[in-house]
Amino acid sequence: MSQSNKGLFWFRNDLRLEDNPALHSLCTACDAVTFVYILDPELLVPTVFTESRLGDARWLFIKESLADLQQQLEQQEQQLIIKVGKPSDVVKQLIELNTITHIAVTPLSGVYEKRDVETIKFQFNDKLTWHEHESFTLFNQTELPFSIDDLPDGFTPFRKKIEKSIKPIHLSEKVIAKSKSLATQITTIKSDQLPVIPKFISPIEKMIHKGGEQAARLQLDFYCHQSKNLSQYKETRNGLDGWDFSSKLSAYLAQGCISPRQVMQTVIDYEQQFGANQSSYWLYFELLWREFYYWHQEKVGADLYLERGIRDIDPQLSVDESKLKAWKQGETNSDFVNAFMCQLKQTGWMSNRGRQIVASYCVNQLQLDWRYGAAWFEEQLIDYDPANNWGNWQYLAGVGVDPRGRRAFNIEKQQQMYDPDGVFIGCYVD
Repeated sequence: MSQSNKGLFWFRNDLRLEDNPALHSLCTACDAVTFVYILDPELLVPTVFTESRLGDARWLFIKESLADLQQQLEQQEQQLIIKVGKPSDVVKQLIELNTITHIAVTPLSGVYEKRDVETIKFQFNDKLTWHEHESFTLFNQTELPFSIDDLPDGFTPFRKKIEKSIKPIHLSEKVIAKSKSLATQITTIKSDQLPVIPKFISPIEKMIHKGGEQAARLQLDFYCHQSKNLSQYKETRNGLDGWDFSSKLSAYLAQGCISPRQVMQTVIDYEQQFGANQSSYWLYFELLWREFYYWHQEKVGADLYLERGIRDIDPQLSVDESKLKAWKQGETNSDFVNAFMCQLKQTGWMSNRGRQIVASYCVNQLQLDWRYGAAWFEEQLIDYDPANNWGNWQYLAGVGVDPRGRRAFNIEKQQQMYDPDGVFIGCYVD
């Protein structure tokens, strides 16, 4: 096989086989392919802000997603290599051991993710054929009606320009079987042999996200076609607890178990079958928020993580360790905030309404450095997405895309609106 094309697919936040154009491109071009997923141990190392960047709930979800991916690949007589190590080192080793000629990745706008790819490109210069096809987003960069440098700074102008230039959704075919499995000389491990974080706590039964592409497709079908809850989404989206009031697709989108294009195509099909309304549009609206922050990160880069934000404004916040600990543990003076924070610890998830409320409390009532809040979300959330998480925290802290400055919520008013009888509080606060 010395003259054949040998491919390496590097799975990251695209843990699926369907609608994965980079995977499709590589398998079409190569005679033999190997597949790898790499856990960077740096994600488990304490940072200046929190204990680690990868917490229990998300790690469990990723492990389940990898098990699902392994099973699907094995059905096609393929192997998924899972390694723990510095991503650029593992990829370099695989390239050299297997004389790889083609490599494929899904582009991501995260600072660390971009750095890892650039490191490999620098090491191998022009020795590899790269297959990079966007699928983490609803639109490719070339489909945007503006350059990244001209990306609107606010969501509303972004949305209006996008909606004027909507293009048909194109899903990539699922193609793997044509390529042979490339024998590898590198030791691999099964998903059930991956490290377990010692402090792991299982999510409570009423809020379990099971990881994997197959689970993602089942959830999308349940929310749209089986329950038809999509038709009530705008009315129910501010719910606080339970499974049915929102799509629960965010974790699957964050790990790439499903693509936003698959979600959007399902919405289109649903509207053609059952009719369109404000609720079905609102799921698309939420996808556009996700889209906006992704391309916003592509534009601003590391500025998304700076204390002064993209506006270079002093947020006039500080760190009080006792207040920060109380906020994290759900031991503040507000039972409403405490309920959300306990929900987060127990399930790895929190509603969008809850995230805004606890972030506002953290920044405005407690006057805490917003970056510590964002980092806690990064560790705890099962659906952590760097662009959306850090972008939204900047927004709330008044140093992000909102020119109106810091967003402050009246916590008591929010409780009267969304939990007047204290039912939600009673679920999580003794």
